Amino acid sequence: MHTVTLIPGDGTGPEVVAAMRTCVEATGVAIQWEVQQAGAVAMEEMGTPLPDEALESIRRNKVAIKGPVTTPVGTGFRSVNVALRQQLGLYVCLRPYKYYEGVRARYPEANLVVVRENTEDLYAGIEFERGTPECDEVRAEIERLSGRSIRPDSALSIKPISVTASERIVRFAFDYALENARRKVTAVHKANIMKFTDGLFLEVARRVAEEYADSGIEFEDRIVDNMCMQLVQKPELYDVLVLPNLYGDILSDLCCGLVGGLGVAPGANLGEEIALFEPTHGSAPKYAGQNKVNPCATILSGVMMLHHLGEHEAAERLEAAVAKVIREGDKVTYDLKPNRDDPTAVGTSEMAAAICEAMRA
Repeated sequence: MHTVTLIPGDGTGPEVVAAMRTCVEATGVAIQWEVQQAGAVAMEEMGTPLPDEALESIRRNKVAIKGPVTTPVGTGFRSVNVALRQQLGLYVCLRPYKYYEGVRARYPEANLVVVRENTEDLYAGIEFERGTPECDEVRAEIERLSGRSIRPDSALSIKPISVTASERIVRFAFDYALENARRKVTAVHKANIMKFTDGLFLEVARRVAEEYADSGIEFEDRIVDNMCMQLVQKPELYDVLVLPNLYGDILSDLCCGLVGGLGVAPGANLGEEIALFEPTHGSAPKYAGQNKVNPCATILSGVMMLHHLGEHEAAERLEAAVAKVIREGDKVTYDLKPNRDDPTAVGTSEMAAAICEAMRA
């Protein structure tokens, strides 16, 4: 019996999480779900988007899976996802991207893994609001130390990049490549411009790569803007990408687009002891309660969770069932139909039921 913290999330989160739960339970793996709240629902009910109870549950169980949660843009509480990663030490954001036959995709040859550093860079959340005394003080100190002027109506963000975080994320990328029979690791950066932050990330990546020189894993680096162009020209040349936080977030969505979109993009956030699984997509609140959205990204996150729990045979059966239902194209949600207005499209729960049936077939 595995005990797993289950966070439904908000918007369409509860629907896709229910679909995932149905499919994971249909594998026959015994899981005790410990349900906790986070996000907008928790904010309304408990006055905080990330209750201590949820954090304590994850720390206790070591494994969690969550639905998407809404992050207000520009105002309101900061990202729950970022807070979870920082407070639980989940320094790896792991996102595999592969093509499933039947998905409309321009690059079916793409098979990529994004390994994103989760704890620092601009997402560290060290910001100073325009016009505040703190912002003015930091601005004055930066001007004094750098000899560079900053416009007085500026807001400021700090971009920390450390040797410690860079080394452990690059090492994870190489170890992952070795354990999963991948062939190459590419470090992505902007070291040509940000010579001390991204420059440090690249310096560390090159040093760690030397330790794996005899492993058979190829290493290279790419400037982030060039990497974007390379991915839409010849994605088949790339395999495992390791990136600082912000670039990892942006390129994750780019890679989603290569293989057909966020609807088939699972993810995991990993630390030394704790693993948190979640789909890459957002909460899509305008579709909440309509039983309409594609549950595959959350179900495939469940597949990743099963592998993490050592339930490899169950994980493989579930992924094969997802692939079969998508390939056949009959009992899929509207976004997986050739025509999004196809009246034969099924709902979230109906697609989950079809996946369960495919496992029994």
